[in-house]
Amino acid sequence: MKFIVSSGVLHKQLSSISGVIVNNPIVPILENFLFVVKNSVLTASASDLQISMTTSVDVECQEDMSIAIPAKKLMDTLKGLPDQPITMNINPDDFSIEITSYKGRYKLAGEDANDFPKIAQPDGKTKVTLSSELLGAAIGRTLFATGTDELRPAMTGILMKLEKNQVTFVSTDGNRLIRYTRKDVEADVEQSVIIPKKAFALLRSALPSSNVDVVASFSGSNAFFAFEETSMVCRLIDERYPDYELVIPANNDKKLEVKRMELISSLKRLDVYANQSTHQVRLKVGGPTLQMFAEDLDFSNEATESILAEFEGEEELEIGFNVRFMNEMLNNVTTDTVIFTFSMPSRASVILPETQEEGEDMLMLLMPMLLNNNY
Repeated sequence: MKFIVSSGVLHKQLSSISGVIVNNPIVPILENFLFVVKNSVLTASASDLQISMTTSVDVECQEDMSIAIPAKKLMDTLKGLPDQPITMNINPDDFSIEITSYKGRYKLAGEDANDFPKIAQPDGKTKVTLSSELLGAAIGRTLFATGTDELRPAMTGILMKLEKNQVTFVSTDGNRLIRYTRKDVEADVEQSVIIPKKAFALLRSALPSSNVDVVASFSGSNAFFAFEETSMVCRLIDERYPDYELVIPANNDKKLEVKRMELISSLKRLDVYANQSTHQVRLKVGGPTLQMFAEDLDFSNEATESILAEFEGEEELEIGFNVRFMNEMLNNVTTDTVIFTFSMPSRASVILPETQEEGEDMLMLLMPMLLNNNY
């Protein structure tokens, strides 16, 4: 049994799903791609049991076939080949595979496709269509703020909350929270699911540069995403997501507007002098300037900077933040100016872009740090 395919096209498509495969999986066959050829279409799948991705490529063949083929060896082989037609011969008796190119011949051992775990299929009951541009933006805005504590599994994923004609994405690690809502979605379903961080990261990297429709559907335990020749299924995180609305302050009475890039540059310099365990920076908010302080008592390092800002409030405020958390959040905004709102040194602050696109609503929350009063 054999088929002919473009090495360049095959490598590109496999690259979009190869990130699923992990080193030393619990089930050894998961080090392989599953190849299924039917009606002159090659469907390739990769899985780690929690996440599975599938893509398809047109091939030339005379008969249907299936094989599990070592992913790393195949990817390394394709990566080193110039774009050209290659022939893959499969021996159904011993599952050996021979790849023939213009200048070489490569033989490797495959495995029985029947040993590859079955991949769940959508039931079509709950379905919504999103643009890849919208989905990519939502993932990019929220992914970095997910938690890593396996004792709080809900916070290691991203909440995707579907409501009538809007979808909200939420991520938090306990120190910061991102809520990103799009109100330009045509959806008549109401459902909340928690998507694993790895699944959304893989999905984002697989999305095409052009804007296409992504069909998302959900079953009791899985989420499905499909676009063009690619699809993904992932196991949902079966936990209750924290009630994030309760921690978003509604009465912050102090407002600060500041140039985003100028603030980022200052914070990067201050981070050099901050304590390398806490990365704390102190902000003194009030008047026409924002004053910032950092110090590391262990090494007698300290630094101060001030930048122009617009402040609205009845009294000054001093508050401490993790400078690295702040910069990550500021880099998540594209506007020239950002808006901070505060209430007390011990209460959460809200960071907002100066303007938002039509149909978009993004809010970022950052918890303060206890000040050490050594300035």
